[in-house]
Amino acid sequence: MTDTSDHGIRFGRIAAMLPVRDMGKAQAFYTGVLGFRKTFENGDPVGFVILQRDAAELHLTLQPAHKAAPFNVAHLMVADVDALHRICRDHGLRIVKGLRDKDYGLRAFVFEDPDGNRIDVGQPI
Repeated sequence: MTDTSDHGIRFGRIAAMLPVRDMGKAQAFYTGVLGFRKTFENGDPVGFVILQRDAAELHLTLQPAHKAAPFNVAHLMVADVDALHRICRDHGLRIVKGLRDKDYGLRAFVFEDPDGNRIDVGQPI
């Protein structure tokens, strides 16, 4: 049986696009607190930035009127969820869902970045 939705297309990476109200503040958080590095920026003033750390990639887009969604906008898998949870807590970020072992095999929590974007973080148990 052939899957007609395949069309012979291979998909590559996909990256979360996060809207931010203040590009400088957002970059400072993701680079200074979470350890990402900037690999690309565009615009004058800068309106778009690509950040990378290990296999993770985030795209930040300047949206001065951004209102955060009331749901998770990205899912991040990490090797030490407890350490990232401590970092988020120590930097005063809002923890939306506390750190817990889930019945689907992940230890996970959800936090809000400085722009209110909810990021679901998990580590396989």
